[in-house]
Amino acid sequence: MNGNGVALFGGSFNPIHFGHLIAARAIAEHLSLARAILLPAAYPPHKWSSELAPAEHRLAMTRLAVEGEPLLEASDVELRQGGINYSIRTVEAFRQELGGDVRLYWIIGGDTLPDLHMWHRIREMVDLCRIVTAVRPGFETPDLAPLLSVLSPQQVARIREGIISTPRVDISSTEIRWRIREGRSIRYLVPESVRAYIADHGLYRGT
Repeated sequence: MNGNGVALFGGSFNPIHFGHLIAARAIAEHLSLARAILLPAAYPPHKWSSELAPAEHRLAMTRLAVEGEPLLEASDVELRQGGINYSIRTVEAFRQELGGDVRLYWIIGGDTLPDLHMWHRIREMVDLCRIVTAVRPGFETPDLAPLLSVLSPQQVARIREGIISTPRVDISSTEIRWRIREGRSIRYLVPESVRAYIADHGLYRGT
C-alpha cells in the first residue's frame, strides 16, 4: 500500500497476452502502486526453447500491449544486461536507479512459487524486494517447506503473505503459439496491436 511502490514483472512474454496484463494491473491496483513494469527477458534462465521469439520482437510487442495504460510500462533493462537474466540482477539495477525510498515488488505466477528455492541468489532477492505471487481464485498454497532450505522462516512468511488472488484468465503463450502454427485466430487472446505485429513479422509460424 505504497503510492510510490513499483512492481517488476519479468517473463519471456512469448508472446505477451491479456492474462499477463490483467494480472499486472490487478496487483498494481491491489497494492496501490505507482506502476508495474513489464520486463521481457533476453535470455530467461528457465524458459529457453527453440520457440522463443527474438528478444527485440518480444520487447516491441510488450511496448505495444501497454500503450495507453497509465499503470503499466515496458522496460528493456533485461535486454541491455547481457548474459542470463537472473531476477536478482534486475532488482539490483532498479534499486540503484530508484533509490532506497521506493518499495520494490517482484511479481511471479503461482506455478513459479514451488521452484522459488532454486532461484539464483534468492535469499538476497527476498531482502531487496517483496515477492508477490499472482494466483487464480481458489488457488491452494503449495508446500513452501523447500524454501526453508535457503530462506529464513521470516522470509518464507513474507512470501506467503505476498500471495494475491487475481482474476482467472485461462490464456497461455503456449496455446497462442500453437494456434498460430495451426493457422487459427488469436483475436481476443492478445491486444489487437500485438496480433497485428505477430502477423506482420511472421512470428511463431514455423515453430
